[in-house]
Amino acid sequence: MKTGKMILTIIVSVAFLLLASVAQELVMSLLSAAGIPAWLYHIAGGFVYAVLAYLLVRLYCVKVLQEELTVFCIPRCRIQIKWAVTAVLLPALVTVFYLLLPGSYESNPLDTGVKLAFVTRGIFLAGLGAGVTEELLFRGLLMNAVIKKWGRTAGIVAPSVLFASLHIIGMNFSLASCAQVMVAGTMVGVMFSLIAMEGRSVWNSAVVHGVWNMIIIGGGVTIGTEINEYSVSSYVLETRAFLLTGGEFGIESSVVAIIGYIVVSLAAVWMIRRRREPGRAFRRQSCAGQTFRRQS
Repeated sequence: MKTGKMILTIIVSVAFLLLASVAQELVMSLLSAAGIPAWLYHIAGGFVYAVLAYLLVRLYCVKVLQEELTVFCIPRCRIQIKWAVTAVLLPALVTVFYLLLPGSYESNPLDTGVKLAFVTRGIFLAGLGAGVTEELLFRGLLMNAVIKKWGRTAGIVAPSVLFASLHIIGMNFSLASCAQVMVAGTMVGVMFSLIAMEGRSVWNSAVVHGVWNMIIIGGGVTIGTEINEYSVSSYVLETRAFLLTGGEFGIESSVVAIIGYIVVSLAAVWMIRRRREPGRAFRRQSCAGQTFRRQS
């Protein structure tokens, strides 16, 4: 891929993210103005976000780059069982760790409609919408455009750093919190990239990303140092240890979460390398369209 086209793809990826986000907000605002319940327009917003992102990426790949979607790790939607299991185990283990720490449960006095709105926001906006959209753009379009120009290491790292950066833009975080978010955001981006690369599919990383969001930042039970007013209930930690709580961003950027990202990343690397061992003959095409051969 030529440098100009790669730079264009980076710009287009961010533009698609913004466009899909604006479309999502517009649809939800219109439905809200029409008197539609919040839980229902959250569902609609999540689908609009994900579907529009997919259509934009498909249009750009086929019409502008003139490449098949499979070249960008976007095959038909199929999820490998091992990554579906990982999607549940990773946030579950992190959650259990924190629930074992000293703290207290606090429930917000909410009516059923508000509780339902919080839960659907977590499932369909943070889970389905953000999970699918961000994986299509960062681990699909963007990662593979960089791979085609500068190779796999750059393709894994560069979009992950950009992904982390977007999580601190507009936030009034301290320097220490920004640094911790950059480390955690980059590591989780690397994890998602390796998952997508291992199975040649963004749908694997999308399910891990989406379920993580649903459980960790969804509207059910939120873990942190204070009550979350946008959650049905909160588990308020007694500890104020910066590395353990994740600072101002929360437990997603904590050292516990980072360890989880590293463990899953190492497992993905092991799976990728295992396929290249002598005696395991195969012919596979990478997400970037490069073909690797191994003979027994």
